[in-house]
Amino acid sequence: MDIMHAALAPPPIHVLVLVLRHRHYKSTNYRGPRRFLIFLLCIHRLDSTEFKVVVSSEDQVELSFSSAYTPSSPTSVHLHVDKRLVVLKGSSGFYCYAILEHARDWPALNVTEARLAFKLNTDAFKYMAVSDDIQRYMPSAADRAEPRGAPLAYKEAVLLVNPQEPRFRGEVDDKYQYSMDNKDSTVHGWTTAGGVERSPNDNPVVGFWVITPSNEFKSGGPTKRELTSHVGPTTLTMFLGTHYVGNDIVLSISGGEYWKKVMGPVFVYLNSRPRRGGIGGCDHSRALWADAKAQARAEAGKWPYSFPKSPDFAKAGERGGVTGRLLVRDDDRFTTDDDNNDAAAAPMPVGTEAYVGLAAPGQAGSWVTECKGYQFWTATTATEDGFVFTIANVREGVYSLYAWVPGVLGEYVHASPVTVAVGGAVVDLGDLVFRPPRSGPTLWEIGVPDRKAAEFFVPDVDPRFANRLFLHKDRYRQYGLWARYAELYPDGDPVFTVGRSEPWKDWFFAHVTRKVGEGRYAPTTREIRFRLYRVVADGTYTLRVSLAAAHMSRLQVRVNGRGGGGAAELTTPEFGGGNAIARHGIHGVQWNFQFPIRGYLLREGDNSVSITQTRADGEFLGVLYDYVRLEAPPAHCRDPTATATTWRT
Repeated sequence: MDIMHAALAPPPIHVLVLVLRHRHYKSTNYRGPRRFLIFLLCIHRLDSTEFKVVVSSEDQVELSFSSAYTPSSPTSVHLHVDKRLVVLKGSSGFYCYAILEHARDWPALNVTEARLAFKLNTDAFKYMAVSDDIQRYMPSAADRAEPRGAPLAYKEAVLLVNPQEPRFRGEVDDKYQYSMDNKDSTVHGWTTAGGVERSPNDNPVVGFWVITPSNEFKSGGPTKRELTSHVGPTTLTMFLGTHYVGNDIVLSISGGEYWKKVMGPVFVYLNSRPRRGGIGGCDHSRALWADAKAQARAEAGKWPYSFPKSPDFAKAGERGGVTGRLLVRDDDRFTTDDDNNDAAAAPMPVGTEAYVGLAAPGQAGSWVTECKGYQFWTATTATEDGFVFTIANVREGVYSLYAWVPGVLGEYVHASPVTVAVGGAVVDLGDLVFRPPRSGPTLWEIGVPDRKAAEFFVPDVDPRFANRLFLHKDRYRQYGLWARYAELYPDGDPVFTVGRSEPWKDWFFAHVTRKVGEGRYAPTTREIRFRLYRVVADGTYTLRVSLAAAHMSRLQVRVNGRGGGGAAELTTPEFGGGNAIARHGIHGVQWNFQFPIRGYLLREGDNSVSITQTRADGEFLGVLYDYVRLEAPPAHCRDPTATATTWRT
């Protein structure tokens, strides 16, 4: 369901509202008669039935387009939606936000997706910028259509066979290649730069940008990965979506449940730059991008905004804050018995940043699928005194406080709820001690527990399916890497030997299936070999497997090749969604598994642990690895439960 679906034009801003087949069209002119884009607000099955001028003054215009649930209509959505459009004097752009409300006596409702989408003029906007490193001239939507484009394994991925511009020939275009984490996606958009030869020199280069000044209203927290801009030309703000997570993040409102949320405001920023002969379009675009980034910083500095007229948007005086210090205590990281560990690992890297946030009360990791409420996060840099943090501008409410540190396994959750009151009061939580999950000293580890698979081996793309932007950086964004595994290891699955193998070249970042025929796939196995000079036969060792993402997977662990069930074989239930492998992700939702291994299954000398992903119903099933660790038995506990346990963060 689209809460807002749009398309565009650039100030002075003149807004014309038309009702045409249940859609609202707004056209906007920007410096001259040429229309760069048409702005349309389309609410799928949410026909706006009321238009209202909320405020009209010399300094501000705010318009409301609202729709209400009609019980007599079987197709009416069980929501009241109030869409707001705001124009401020002297501001080069406009603001959009929406208030969604579900009354207590209305029927149940599931919302899979809520987004603000802009469709720009195809002839004008050619250059797209998502980050400092992800910028390029883009093909057109017509290039994706057959016969110019050839669809690949799924409709979003298209091979450009005969594009209108030869420079795009042979490339793959896929909107998921340009996805970003919420925390890294404050601004993105397009420019009309297409080279001096394309436009008269007196026609300025125009930039169109969507700026998100705060992620408090977005679902899934700072690491939620979502779509940004892509061929269309299209620019999105994703308030809610299942990408990279799956159905666990669907907004599910029960019958009899009252719910309200403000989504936005976001700022649609328009800038321009005189076109000068001899200056390339790329230079113009980078200048406009730099200006848009500066504007994004300025917008973030103004948050929370003071201008929205809806009383549901909390102003600065109605908010509070939380402060404290996070201390990490993991003193038993490595075994002190040197003759029992031939893989003398370097100390586990502790991240220079910690992420601390407030979200709805829950367990560790529940914030990654939380979508009904608001989330407030901050990144803090480590000092000798720990991680000192302040979370400002928090809406009134009851929250859990969550924290995690790149380089440290697990997640901290404050033992008691945190209540933030109206009026600017700051809650001081004092010292918070985070003790990462651990059963005993580390014997060996593979990877870094940073919730991503970036440190592992990411192969080169098959040249037939390359996106030239990602040949050297962010190679995981390339299409078809799942098929490269069988091509690189045609004779069987590789073996990782602790102390000799290297994660960056010997551990394929994704545990994928192997194609064995047309439409047929087989499971694959990761075998880890290692040596132990002494074994505690009546103790329990712990294998920890942290995954950066998973899709419809089931893991089976075997010790020293033993199968047939029993203590030597541990199997998880099926888990995961979000399609991170197909969507070129380096992470999705993190999953953590803990497998107890009875000491008598190990032996002095050579040992092996094998991890098999047993689901093989297609090419996109599998997991992305984050971190694997084997721990020795704890000195105080010889025989804990022998069942596999799991938690998700």
